[in-house]
Amino acid sequence: MARILIVDDSPSQLLGLKRIVEKLGHEVLTAEDGAAGVEIARRELPDLILMDVVMPNLNGFQATRTISKTPETAHIPVVLVTTKDQETDKVWGMRQGARAYVTKPVREDELVSALQPLLPA
Repeated sequence: MARILIVDDSPSQLLGLKRIVEKLGHEVLTAEDGAAGVEIARRELPDLILMDVVMPNLNGFQATRTISKTPETAHIPVVLVTTKDQETDKVWGMRQGARAYVTKPVREDELVSALQPLLPA
């Protein structure tokens, strides 16, 4: 069982992602914006982070960059989960340190495929 941090400012998206992750048998931590996500990542050191992009305070690209560039959290894989579906968004997200990119609305099978190779065995 892994500990997965879900960062999303939409309560309905947060709930939907939480249901999928818990159904897979993982523990869920949540944050409602990028700044809180960075703080929880530093404090809790989850096994993986699901990160929305469009959020107040610190957007998901900024939060991903912070997490991937900070020595204490750089090892944590970040999967961007967002409505931003342009190729330039995907390229930018990967350049910020994301390890995978899933577009909303999230299909459960697509999310599981993105998570599996990034989780500890």
